[in-house]
Amino acid sequence: MRAETIPVPPGRPTFADVPRCEDLGSLDAHIAIIGVPYGVPASMESSRAPSSTAPDAIREESLRFGKYLAHHDIDLGGPLLNGRDIRIVDCGDVAMMPGNLTGNSVATTGVIRKIRTRGAVPIILGGDHSIPIPVMRAYDDAGSMCVVQIDAHMDYRDQVNGVKEGLSSSIRRASELDYVNGIVQIGLRGVGSAREQDVMDALEHGNIIISAAEIYQQGIDAAVKRIPPADHFYITFDMDGMDPSIAPGVNSPAFGGLEYWQATGLLWAVAKQGRVVGMDMVEIAPHLDTHGLTSMLAARLILNLIGAMARSGQLR
Repeated sequence: MRAETIPVPPGRPTFADVPRCEDLGSLDAHIAIIGVPYGVPASMESSRAPSSTAPDAIREESLRFGKYLAHHDIDLGGPLLNGRDIRIVDCGDVAMMPGNLTGNSVATTGVIRKIRTRGAVPIILGGDHSIPIPVMRAYDDAGSMCVVQIDAHMDYRDQVNGVKEGLSSSIRRASELDYVNGIVQIGLRGVGSAREQDVMDALEHGNIIISAAEIYQQGIDAAVKRIPPADHFYITFDMDGMDPSIAPGVNSPAFGGLEYWQATGLLWAVAKQGRVVGMDMVEIAPHLDTHGLTSMLAARLILNLIGAMARSGQLR
């Protein structure tokens, strides 16, 4: 029988040094870290999967924080888990087969669905931004769900080179899920793959677009007020949404991105507004990174979200 996951091997770090889970059938946790290194390439460049090493890079840099999880965190106003008995485990990576793009997508959906069935909230380490497509398909039982995207780019192309499930199409595919009742796209700026029609389509669909310039001009509170109510929130976080001065190791850097406190404030606000049912962190390119800074920032932002979830009472 095909393995569902590839556990983090002995001698390699788990995320923040949390315990390993080697069998999803025995998963017992509130938060499950899961790597999805490979998605669907839409070009020869993306077929080389420059972000496929990012899950391990994030794990490596997260060790900086792991030994301090029980210490007082100034940013959070107390220990990460707020004195609660919240279990975090690392489930390794989704097991994939070379060349089997469709099968790998199905496997990703199956693993995320199983994690959710076991009562854990998946936090996905990508991979490029095609990863959220099979991930979000595992939420068909979630009721209404608002997708909050932090990104420099819209990712609303219907297809690129005939590929409909590549990294430029993730939010377009999300818009087609009948249980996604809202999409908020935050941090957009500059130019990317979007054409004028893509922008018009997103607005016609009802997507709420909050540019990076708007965040700087009006602040986080104004942006949060535009996030629609929902039973559940899924966060897809493309690290090029951050400014390259603090996140240089991404596939498509763009000047004028979000700062640490702006991104943290958004994550905290979403966790306070409703139940977060999942998050992915994508588009890190470790070979372009400086001193592991981008992976370190990704790890810190994930921990900030977990801390906010612990304080909102949604992890039971």
